[in-house]
Amino acid sequence: MPVITFDELAQTEGPLLGIDPGTKTFGLAVSDRLRMIATGRETIRREKFSIDGQKILKMIDGNEISAVIVGLPINMDGSHGPRAQSVRDFCANLLKLRDIPIFLWDERLSTMAVTRTMLEGDLSRKRRAEKVDKLAAAYILQGVLDRLRA
Repeated sequence: MPVITFDELAQTEGPLLGIDPGTKTFGLAVSDRLRMIATGRETIRREKFSIDGQKILKMIDGNEISAVIVGLPINMDGSHGPRAQSVRDFCANLLKLRDIPIFLWDERLSTMAVTRTMLEGDLSRKRRAEKVDKLAAAYILQGVLDRLRA
């Protein structure tokens, strides 16, 4: 199954997995079955894709995930650069492991928004570093959940 449209995503049922792919780590978040709340689950330090892919499949299987939401890093001017292509390659590799619907969501400013919230919450630099990726994944996923309900 290729990357799907928003309308196709809206026709799926069940929990969603949100992924915030970074260059060194990626954050994972999962929605509840009713698709109301996104919860940051874990941050995974990137290794070889074969290892990373198995960790993602374990999260998919363990939570009965029906579709995957992947943050797409679009440039502020709306163009797609090398990071966006890297995310598309990541999705293509994931589809080779499992035929699961994947929806790409514009993730501009998600990490900045999460970091600002953590700063307002007075989290230490170490605690922010531990949490930012999984919370960015939750932020991305929550944006999709909110749009699905709109």
